[in-house]
Amino acid sequence: MRLEGKVALVTGAGRGIGRAIAELFAREGCAVVLAARNGREVADVAGGIEATGGKALPLSGDVGQPQEAKMLVSRTVDDWGRLDILVNNAGIFTPTSFLDSSLEEWDHVVRVNLYGAIHCARAAARVMVAGGQGGRIINVSSIHAYRAEALSSNYDVSKGAMDQLTRSLAIDLAPHHILVNSIAPGFINTSMSVVDGANELESDWFREIYLERRKIPLARAAEPEEVAPAALFLASDESSYITGHVLVVDGGLSVTF
Repeated sequence: MRLEGKVALVTGAGRGIGRAIAELFAREGCAVVLAARNGREVADVAGGIEATGGKALPLSGDVGQPQEAKMLVSRTVDDWGRLDILVNNAGIFTPTSFLDSSLEEWDHVVRVNLYGAIHCARAAARVMVAGGQGGRIINVSSIHAYRAEALSSNYDVSKGAMDQLTRSLAIDLAPHHILVNSIAPGFINTSMSVVDGANELESDWFREIYLERRKIPLARAAEPEEVAPAALFLASDESSYITGHVLVVDGGLSVTF
């Protein structure tokens, strides 16, 4: 197994991409700490992992709050004795026009998406440095980091900043053998695709533009389980000479701009 004996903390692990990553890591021999604001969701995921022989610890916390982010890392070390991998996946998206959005809405999105990653990365990196064995930090960004969309200015900005954070941390943490990379998913079938009760991936406009016209060359959205292997690769020994990289998982969308 590719992560045998490793310990990972995955934020936003109650559903979607975070859940898929946590479940795959566990199947590969990793002890996984699942964190989310919704404690019930991560408890359900952890129960499923343990039922199949994996090791999982569910924790509830808001990564946008520095003390709670630090608590998640501390609990990981207290329970499992180490931390080898951090996956910064927690994120939120609420469609709002720039002119109508409030500073409070901007603060909320940036606090969770960007500062949440900063808080967790700082706490995790300090543990990894103290342990002397290096580690991996994987940020789940988005193609929104470089592809702006209407009604998503605060989300676009937060993800763009996350990719730059990845590059900066890759330089700062390299002397400590900590590799820092991002994954930039395209259209993924998760709860984030549901807006006002409707899944945009099932809409006529999405089908016409992205599928029929092949704006997405593979002509479909992806499932979270198709993003998780990218995280596994970046967490494994197979990526030992990769840092500061943004790995795009978008079915070819980015090459049709």
